[in-house]
Amino acid sequence: MDPEIFRASRWTSGNHLFPTIIEVTDRAVIRHKRSWFSKDEISISINKVASVHIKSGILWSNILIESSGGSDPLTSHGHSKADAQRIRALVEEAQGILNGPEKIKLS
Repeated sequence: MDPEIFRASRWTSGNHLFPTIIEVTDRAVIRHKRSWFSKDEISISINKVASVHIKSGILWSNILIESSGGSDPLTSHGHSKADAQRIRALVEEAQGILNGPEKIKLS
């Protein structure tokens, strides 16, 4: 799976100059947050993701990705609803790949 990058809207608070970026790979979910003099990165391994919580408003969605490892959750706000749903789908797809294909045979 190629990494996909999702950028928060510059119209939301805290994202005007340096928008939050969420990168989803086949191994981890990474949040990149820049400021004037520093860069903050949080990553959660795909197999440690416990849940993806999306709270949608009129225009933007907040994303909360919780870890089963006991670390702090990964949070981001100001993403489009479509991006939030795509992040969830990518995480679920990557977890399915890691856990192996589940085949149900209907006959």
